[in-house]
Amino acid sequence: MRTIDPSPPHRSSNGSELMDRREGWKARAGWLAAAVAVLGSGLVVPGLLPAAAGALLGGALYTALLHALLMAAAPRLRPWTAGAAALAASWAVELFQLTGVPESLAVRSRLARLALGTTFDASDLLGYTLGALAAVAAHLAARRLARRIAHRTARRPAAGRARQVG
Repeated sequence: MRTIDPSPPHRSSNGSELMDRREGWKARAGWLAAAVAVLGSGLVVPGLLPAAAGALLGGALYTALLHALLMAAAPRLRPWTAGAAALAASWAVELFQLTGVPESLAVRSRLARLALGTTFDASDLLGYTLGALAAVAAHLAARRLARRIAHRTARRPAAGRARQVG
């Protein structure tokens, strides 16, 4: 007699799917926290610097924000993929400024002004590139650190369990 497994084939019966979902939400929350930190920095820090440095840093933080938001939306993206997508979006917005549309939208909306800018500036392209590289580097460093911590945690004996002497 043949029995039918009631769970669909893509579901794990050992609870690993639930663990994957929890890890996914933890990752999303972490990336959203990073996005909030980058946004706050982007709104405050560039104004504290000389104009050229502030503009460069502002562009870099804009792209880093896009990287963090992409990772919050899709935590399984690879660092270089997210960095490239954030850079492409940043460059697209900068090139869109050549049309004059963002400038006319900025007159009506502060949010449009913050998100799209107003006028094209080729030096912003450098800031975006530096921001993408910095975001990818930070992402890779954080990933290495997380793996190192997980490796150390996995090697430790469980709490409350005596070590066996051999």
